[in-house]
Amino acid sequence: MLVRDFDFHLPEELIAQQPLPERSSARMLHLERNNGEFADSFFLKFPDLLRPGDLLVRNNTRVIPARLFGCRGGLRSQPLSPHNPAMQNFLRGKIEVLLTKQLGTEPQTWEALVRPGRKIGIGEHLHFGEAELALQAEVVARGEFGERTVRFAPVPDFYARLEKLGHVPLPPYIHRPDTTSDRDTYQTVYARHRGSVAAPTAGLHFTPEILQRIAGRGVEIAEVTLHVGLGTFQPVREEVVEQNRLHTERYEITAENATLIERARNEGRRIVAVGTTTVRTLEYAASLSPDGAIAPQTGEADIFIYPGFGFRVVNAMLTNFHLPKSTLLMLVAAFAGREHILRAYEHAVGERYRFFSYGDCMFIE
Repeated sequence: MLVRDFDFHLPEELIAQQPLPERSSARMLHLERNNGEFADSFFLKFPDLLRPGDLLVRNNTRVIPARLFGCRGGLRSQPLSPHNPAMQNFLRGKIEVLLTKQLGTEPQTWEALVRPGRKIGIGEHLHFGEAELALQAEVVARGEFGERTVRFAPVPDFYARLEKLGHVPLPPYIHRPDTTSDRDTYQTVYARHRGSVAAPTAGLHFTPEILQRIAGRGVEIAEVTLHVGLGTFQPVREEVVEQNRLHTERYEITAENATLIERARNEGRRIVAVGTTTVRTLEYAASLSPDGAIAPQTGEADIFIYPGFGFRVVNAMLTNFHLPKSTLLMLVAAFAGREHILRAYEHAVGERYRFFSYGDCMFIE
């Protein structure tokens, strides 16, 4: 299977650069995967498509302001204090660091992408902010695909400083700087556990009012946590689909939520996943059990779903529209069929749906 089999023409003007004024006002393409038929609709009608007894599963991860701008500090045995007068003479070159995954339980060590990548080597010190808000880090390793491991100097309030210094990590296809409002709009209304560097975007459409309507239809809601990192948005590097592999991403399914999911499975009720991150979490967890049972667990998921995959948990899915030739497009093609998905995407382009993170959505059942 070749990556080019998942290509489609997407005019650049259809890539949403701003969120809609109202979260729930997106358009929604409703696709029936058994026959490929689809119809234009709106997300406001999504609750009406759910059935009493359905279990809606969502990803409650919270996006952190993971993009940092600072300066290189060269190679030193010890980083300079920001209060040292020699600091300004020592610092050189503006840099950008995107924290992609916390390594370990403490917030000192991170996997990261850096710019300019060629100039930032192992042993170099990086400096962000000034005085009492400053963060300093050392590059301690380089990964297979150019990512770096950076270790921050310990501070008692790392996340508080990150909130002050960091920027919302908008995807690279959004060609504008982040704004204060992105801190709200690029976050689901049910985000709780911080750790993602990209939003689980299908969840951005939900409002408290929509959730109340869903509950009013007798639909249960369960949650998983998958902290979105490089595994979700990394580029496909190998032309043969099966030769690609994904970075791992941290996930958790609590005992309470595992019970809800297992009960729905055992009772034959429909499990509806909000977004591809939820799909990947559920299907990875199921892959660890011979009978597909979902147990309470935490770990690192690296599941790569493409056509031919056998789904064991998810029966329906809400998802945004994805990049051409991306692993996420392959996932939805595995769920609904490649021909059905590409035909639906061609229709969405013709009808000028809005694409990607701040775009419109698709319900596949």
